[in-house]
Amino acid sequence: MLNKISVLPLAAESLGTRSMCTFVETKDVKVVLDAGVSLAPFRFRLSPHPREYEAIKESRRQIEEKASEADVVTISHYHFDHHTPSFTDWISNWSSPETAQKIYQNKLILIKNYKKSVNFSQRRRGWMFAKTGGKHAKKLEVADGKTFTFGDTMLKFSEPVFHGSEDTSLGWVLTTTIACEDERMVFAPDVQGPMYDSTMRMIIEEQPQLLIIGGPPLYLAGFRVAETQINDALEHLKQLVAVVPFTILEHHLLRAENWREQSKVVFETAQKTEYTVVSAAEFLGKEDNLLEARRKQLFDAEPPGKGFMRWSKISMPARKLVRPPV
Repeated sequence: MLNKISVLPLAAESLGTRSMCTFVETKDVKVVLDAGVSLAPFRFRLSPHPREYEAIKESRRQIEEKASEADVVTISHYHFDHHTPSFTDWISNWSSPETAQKIYQNKLILIKNYKKSVNFSQRRRGWMFAKTGGKHAKKLEVADGKTFTFGDTMLKFSEPVFHGSEDTSLGWVLTTTIACEDERMVFAPDVQGPMYDSTMRMIIEEQPQLLIIGGPPLYLAGFRVAETQINDALEHLKQLVAVVPFTILEHHLLRAENWREQSKVVFETAQKTEYTVVSAAEFLGKEDNLLEARRKQLFDAEPPGKGFMRWSKISMPARKLVRPPV
């Protein structure tokens, strides 16, 4: 696949958490892409299961470990599964001021502009990050549409693209192309397929040998996302896997337990061209661990112990400040 660009997924839905955090290394630079990880505070009317907390604890450990090695940390947008906030929250984000400092201290932090092409909530979160986690940076720099060079390695950031469908209320994100000599990969978080045709064409124009991309939110189809948008996303994914030799397909798509069945046409298309589509877990040689999608089954099969249940009954503001007993 790639010899000059090393890729290591650190957290993902297939690894039990909400994230697309990835460590990328070339001979010139080490980069942590989107150093965030979260759990859904409610799904199936249930809070996270203890096994989800075990997974996010391990994800945080790996992110902190690789961030300590990295030269660069990126933020594609300001959702908490893509950057680490500096407030204490053990319920959803497994975060604290100390955690953020460990990740961002003395790094070149390349960020999505929080003043342009941004919705209100992300503008506020971006401003807050600059005042908190960002203050630990060696340098904090807006990356929209810019290219950064480290020896023979190039980090190229797109102009803002839609977080899913055209003019979505969810705002905009940046994609990242990393090239080292004749090798190229694209990191395309939260484009949700992509749903938007122009985003798909932009990715194809980059001619990556490896693509890491967030798929569409099947679990919201017909509820918060129109079926037509899901169909557009799957059609665009078909076109991508037909021309990209290796794709790591992740994120919103894997919040549905039957995601493989629903996206069967994508795998069939890749198979015809003898190209590869895998989850982050499969890329690491592991089995998918879709904890959020199986939350209801987990509570039925593995009821939490008394200590965890006592913690779960604490008021939410107080519970955020207390680590769950896992």
